[in-house]
Amino acid sequence: MKLKKTILKLLFVLVLGSSVFAQERVHDFNFDWKFKLVEDTTIPTQIPLEDSKWRDIRLPHDWSVEHSFRDDLEGCTGYLPGGVGVYQKHFKTPINIANEKAYVLFDGVYCNATFWLNGKKLGENPYGYSPAYFDLTNKLKADGSDNILTVHVDHSRYADGRWYTGSGIYRNVQLITTNKLHIPIWGTYVTTPEISEENAIVKLETKVKNDSKKRSKFTLATEIYDANGILVASSKSESKLSSSKEIAIVQNINVENPKLWDLDSPNMYKAVTKVIVAGKTVDNYTTPFGFRTIKHIKNDGFFLNGKSTFVKGVCIHHDGGLVGAAVPKGVWKRRLQALKDAGVNAIRTSHNPFSQEFYDLCDEMGLLVQAEIFDEFDNPKDKRWNMQERKQDDITDGYTTMHFQKWAKSDLTRSMLRDRNHPSIFEWSIGNEIEWTYEHYRHVSGLWDPGAKGYWNRLPNISAKEMQERYKNLPDRKYKLTETAQKLANWTREIDNTRPVTANLIIPVASLASGYAQTLDIVGFSYQIKQYDWSKKNYPNLHFTGNENAGTWEEWNSIIEDPMIYSMYMWTGIDYLGEANNKWPQKGWDGDILDFAGFKKVGWDHFKTIWVNKPHISLGTYPVKDSLMVDPLSGKVKITSPKFLKWNNQRAQKIWNYKKGQTIIVEVPSNLPKAELLLNGKSLGWRTLSGSPDRILRWAVPYEPGILTARAGFDGQEVEVELKTTTQPVKIELTVDKSELDADGYDVAHIIAQLVDKDGNHVKTTEVNLTFEVDGDIKVLGVDNGSNTSIQDYQTNTLKTSKGRALLLVQSFKKSSLVKIKASSTEFNSNTIQIQTK
Repeated sequence: MKLKKTILKLLFVLVLGSSVFAQERVHDFNFDWKFKLVEDTTIPTQIPLEDSKWRDIRLPHDWSVEHSFRDDLEGCTGYLPGGVGVYQKHFKTPINIANEKAYVLFDGVYCNATFWLNGKKLGENPYGYSPAYFDLTNKLKADGSDNILTVHVDHSRYADGRWYTGSGIYRNVQLITTNKLHIPIWGTYVTTPEISEENAIVKLETKVKNDSKKRSKFTLATEIYDANGILVASSKSESKLSSSKEIAIVQNINVENPKLWDLDSPNMYKAVTKVIVAGKTVDNYTTPFGFRTIKHIKNDGFFLNGKSTFVKGVCIHHDGGLVGAAVPKGVWKRRLQALKDAGVNAIRTSHNPFSQEFYDLCDEMGLLVQAEIFDEFDNPKDKRWNMQERKQDDITDGYTTMHFQKWAKSDLTRSMLRDRNHPSIFEWSIGNEIEWTYEHYRHVSGLWDPGAKGYWNRLPNISAKEMQERYKNLPDRKYKLTETAQKLANWTREIDNTRPVTANLIIPVASLASGYAQTLDIVGFSYQIKQYDWSKKNYPNLHFTGNENAGTWEEWNSIIEDPMIYSMYMWTGIDYLGEANNKWPQKGWDGDILDFAGFKKVGWDHFKTIWVNKPHISLGTYPVKDSLMVDPLSGKVKITSPKFLKWNNQRAQKIWNYKKGQTIIVEVPSNLPKAELLLNGKSLGWRTLSGSPDRILRWAVPYEPGILTARAGFDGQEVEVELKTTTQPVKIELTVDKSELDADGYDVAHIIAQLVDKDGNHVKTTEVNLTFEVDGDIKVLGVDNGSNTSIQDYQTNTLKTSKGRALLLVQSFKKSSLVKIKASSTEFNSNTIQIQTK
């Protein structure tokens, strides 16, 4: 089988070699840059700049995460600084200017970026999350001397986001070279209007642009290849195009026996489109895509490829812990795989477009994506307090304050044109919890009236009609949410009408009264699940579901019991930097499933018990708290606070080390009907799911050292898990997820250091200061221990452990090397691991 795949790949290269690989149009432009931080926020006028003494760097690059955390900075963006940086790249003219063109494509620059080539301005892009490209052709040098590309990035207003944004050219950069008769960047649009087991139609709309001075006659030829490189279909179209004109050509291509893109089998195809003039290929363009059908049916939920599908989603932000916003693909892959192993099948990109690489991974791994565009519309949120603006100052002035009115359509358009061919993307979200930012808006709901008991997950105390009247009687105002949302929704549908438009509504009953909800195809609730039935009764023609959730059994149960509600997105799947105002040394937000280092949290097991259709059981422990009560007669744990009915329980730890006789709460998440707990082989009784309101079984246990065991299941099919009392650590154990790396300058390896005792048990109750020693040619990206209150520097090789463990992240260079890594503290040493880059 392995030999067969190798042969097929070789055939793929041979088949495409003459047309695709021999005439590459996309070139890596990440290496050999110069960088400098500057004090002056004024955009320079004498460009290019003298850069001989600047730092040599490669992209992607985030300068904020290179600095130390400081308590005099702002918690909203993770207590890390911004500033102003300038990048320059020297390069030879890559094309024959007479008949070719060159573009530079930036996947993301945060933020307020201005671009020049050889001192001539190319343009700007204020929004830090949208891609942008520029035509270099007419500004390139023809005398053989170096061109200089200059990028000025102004993130001096460093608290301009509600979460960690990063600073700099933090995503990939590409050089695109084409013939003057060519397919523009993002110039293809693939849809699959008809799919059956026997046949599928690929509708490919391709734009062709003629920047030459003469009329051109050409053939547009498209070949469809499957994942093994086998040609499965083709089409040709003859056309003519006048000088300085652009045309859109539609090809309907039949593919027999299509393999569907699905969650478990994410089959991908490629459409390779060539522009041919007089028998010669002058341009080619590759479009990855997949065959899949999506349907959202109001009374029945969501269907993927005709199958009813629960969307088991998580919200995540765009940072990757120690790497900040410049996240290598391998870091995302490790994190997404861990989420998928817990049963996650969907990601909400909170609250902005992510990188091209991220969506590529979701395509490859079989994850649905709700792609979100904006966190604010006309009015800003308070960056420190997350809601309506309370205070305005220079460092928090951001995109909405300064640019949204002018740039919103352009940023939305560019992001969607880049992303609309991804089969993973199944919904477009135009915005997140926008209602906070419109004056008087929330009072439409009645939930803030005198005597009301609060808005959080409450039923309205006034009628839908009265809310509508209140909205009509609001004072006149400059911006109206419904009007802005309608524009955004219309723009979205113009670019792609194959996916529904949604948004995340934090005051849904008010948004129904105002008409904001009616601008959407799917009305997404931000929490507020108790308002589902009220909303369906008063607005029966709309489709409601969950776009952001707290993490309770009640929320998941709302999906199981109501066919209309098909999704929940947990806030949040991975710990992220920021949203930590006045919480020093807490630097970010605690999530449900993975921590800052990508280590699994107790919530990983909780979600696996409901989202994976396999027997699962786990153990967590913590000392008894005030919110819990132990019944003196039955000895059972009683919950006295609703906060305990959340799966993102930060209290439970996977340890069995306490004081003798101390009362310990033992939690056992399970998807089996009952489970037994044993201490040193002695049964402590059974608990049942039916008697557990949040599907977590609990015991109150007087601590004794030894082995704590939970087991469940039927005869011959039992599953069990145990925790052991550990002794003092005796060494550091190193493990690595990849022992071989491609020497491409991108591939990464995660090295985990864990304290262990004499029996090899992981010791999670002792901390040490350790140092990683790296021998060989490899880049140390940084270290982390996963703790939300760790304010140690990331870009170093020393740190203090948390739960007895730490992470080292390394990245290959563009050369082969045998790398040896070990770790040590004042008391312990580790084994040595080897990584081969080649």
